[in-house]
Amino acid sequence: MRTWSIPAGRIFGIELRLHFTFPLLLFFIWAMEAQKLGTAAAWRSVALTVVLFASVLAHELAHAMVATANGLHVRSILLLPIGGTTNIEDDVYRNPNPRRDMRIAAAGPAVNLLLAVFVGSFLFLFVPKVQLFHQPFLTALNLPRSFVWGNLFLGLFNLLPAYPLDGGRVLRAWWAAGSNYAMATRRAVTVGQVIAIVLIIIGARWDTWLMLLGAMIFLGAQLEDRNAVFQNVLESIRMDEVMLTDFATLSPADTLEDALHKAVHTLQEDFPVIRGCDMVGTISRQRIVETLRDSGNGYVQGAMNRMFQVAHRTESLASVLRRVGRSGLTLVPIVENERLIGIVTLQNLMHSIATLAETRRLRQQEQR
Repeated sequence: MRTWSIPAGRIFGIELRLHFTFPLLLFFIWAMEAQKLGTAAAWRSVALTVVLFASVLAHELAHAMVATANGLHVRSILLLPIGGTTNIEDDVYRNPNPRRDMRIAAAGPAVNLLLAVFVGSFLFLFVPKVQLFHQPFLTALNLPRSFVWGNLFLGLFNLLPAYPLDGGRVLRAWWAAGSNYAMATRRAVTVGQVIAIVLIIIGARWDTWLMLLGAMIFLGAQLEDRNAVFQNVLESIRMDEVMLTDFATLSPADTLEDALHKAVHTLQEDFPVIRGCDMVGTISRQRIVETLRDSGNGYVQGAMNRMFQVAHRTESLASVLRRVGRSGLTLVPIVENERLIGIVTLQNLMHSIATLAETRRLRQQEQR
C-alpha cells in the first residue's frame, strides 16, 4: 500500500493515504471536461468528484473511529479511484467478537445515511433553491444536492448483503455468532457472489455501471475468501513448526568484514546478534554491506538493529505476523525459558510453510 500510495495527512490521528491513481483520476476528469465543455465545467466536475470522495472519506472514518473505540488498531485509510478502504488489524480468528464487527461494519453506511438525512433536511427547509428532489441527482451544477444524494446512494449500496460490502460483513458477523468465522466467511462470500452475478446480469441488460459494480463485488468476494482461508491456515501453525533451529549468529564485537565473511557461507539474510547468552539485536546481510560501503569497517554493535520482538514456540504464526507487520521486522527470535531456540525469517517462511503443508498431507495419507 505504501509503495503505490502517497501520504495525505492525518485525520483524528489516523493516517490518510491517496492511491497514486487518484490524482491521475482528477487530472483525467479535468482534461476530458475541459476539452468538451471548457475550463469552468472541468473544475466543476473535479469539485463533484471531490464532494463524492468526501462522502467516501466520512464512510471510512466511521469504520475507523468505531474500530478504534473497540480497541482495534487502525493503520490507515486509503482512497482509491473506485472508493476507499480502512486498513484495520483483523483479529477475528484470534479474538472473535461478532457484535463488535457488526458495529464496525454498520458504522460506515449509518454515517452516510445520517449525513443525507440531516444535510438534506437542512437544504429542503432553509435552502429551497437547491431543488433537492429535481433530477439529475448527481450533477456538477449543484454540489449540495449531489452531496446529499451521493451519501444516500453510498449508504444504501453498502447495505447490500453482498460480502465484502458492509451489509455482507454484518451478515458474516451475524452468522459467526452461531458458528465460526471461517464458516461464516464462506457463507457470506457465496451470498455476495450470487448477488454480484444478479447485478452483472441486470447490468448487461439495462446499465453498464451495475455490471461493473457486480464484477467488482464478485472479485472482491473471491479475494476475501482466499484471505480468510489463508488466515485460518496461519492460525493453525505454531512457531516451532516453521522455525529454523540450525542458524548462524553474530557477536556485537564482530567486525563488519568478519560478519560479511560469515554471511557468505550461509543462506541466511538476517542474523541474531548474541552477547553471551543474551540476544541484543539483529542485523541483515544488506545492512552489513551498506554500512561497509558508507562508513568502512566497524563493529556489528554499531550497525545492528536493537529493536526486535521475541515470540514463543507455541504462539500462532498469524499472531506473530500481525506484530511483525506493524514493526517491519524481518527476523523473529523464538525463545523458551529466556533462551534462544530458533528463528523465523521472512526469507525462509514460505519455504517452511510449504514443507509443513507437505508433511501434514503425508501424515493424513498415512492415517487413512
